[in-house]
Amino acid sequence: MPTPAPSVPRLTSLTHGGGCGCKIAPAVLAQLLHAVPTKAIAPLLVGTETGDDAAVYQLNDSQAIIATTDFFMPIVDDPFDFGRIAAANALSDVYAMGGQPILALAIVGMPVNVLPVSVIGDILRGGESICREAGITVAGGHSIDSAEPIYGLAVLGVVHPQRLKRNCDARAGDVLVLGKPLGVGVLSAALKRGRLEPRAYRTLVEVTTQLNRAGAALAAITGVHAMTDVTGFGLLGHLLGICRGSGVAAELAMANIPLLDEVLGLAAEGVVTGASGRNWAAYGQKVRLAPELTAAQQALLCDPQTSGGLLVSCAREALTEVMQTFARHGAARAVRIGAVVAGEPGVSVTP
Repeated sequence: MPTPAPSVPRLTSLTHGGGCGCKIAPAVLAQLLHAVPTKAIAPLLVGTETGDDAAVYQLNDSQAIIATTDFFMPIVDDPFDFGRIAAANALSDVYAMGGQPILALAIVGMPVNVLPVSVIGDILRGGESICREAGITVAGGHSIDSAEPIYGLAVLGVVHPQRLKRNCDARAGDVLVLGKPLGVGVLSAALKRGRLEPRAYRTLVEVTTQLNRAGAALAAITGVHAMTDVTGFGLLGHLLGICRGSGVAAELAMANIPLLDEVLGLAAEGVVTGASGRNWAAYGQKVRLAPELTAAQQALLCDPQTSGGLLVSCAREALTEVMQTFARHGAARAVRIGAVVAGEPGVSVTP
């Protein structure tokens, strides 16, 4: 009698976390960076000073290199989808700096005695498919045998130094635009608990594999002052990064913040990630929430986004062009969510 083939475990069953929810908590990360101070060499335009999305090194008057790396454990069980999501997330850091990706290297850590070679191959093929969509090649990489499956990319990009967008140049009077709805972390938590409907799963994959390719075009708009992407620290965490770096405050209206379908109800039932609580513990003292806002809304404001949308701070007169640029690049759900104001760095949220 033939021996039955071993079953392949769900990818998310092999991990303690998934997607950008795997990030080290903001407070711990701050301690780690403080313990390892760095001194920038002159051509380094962007280092670790403000926790920006990528490092940027100027080559000459018209060229700068963007360098970033991003990897995590599975947020979904389908290996091809996992590869696509991880690649889109890594590429986003280049777009968030206003650049164009030119090359990627794969970062692969897999439990090779647990996952079949075919499953690992599907992950790699998923990542390659997104890179091909972005017009670049996965030109190599590095792999190890690890206890949990890990996949991501190191990405290089290029940008004109005068079009480089940082997270520290917002100005009082700017408006804030968010390129994608929130709620990816909640949907991933629902998937891990077996509560995600097929339609919601399709939404999860669709939003996380949508490239933030609008970034380079947005960088060409004179009125765009600052830009970042919303990932593991949630909307509030990344907006606070803009506020601290720029020496300004921000005001948001909860009614204007786009949410994925069903996530508010799921969050109200306690379907949230542990990362949202860690995020709030790290920076909640810098946030003023209106008393009418619920615990579920607070969780969504801190919800870790995997391959989240671009967050743009732009002059009011540039808003129409910014919205049109998002729409031309497939981000039709981009919306204005608030404003930048003078004041001590912090965020206030009204209903």
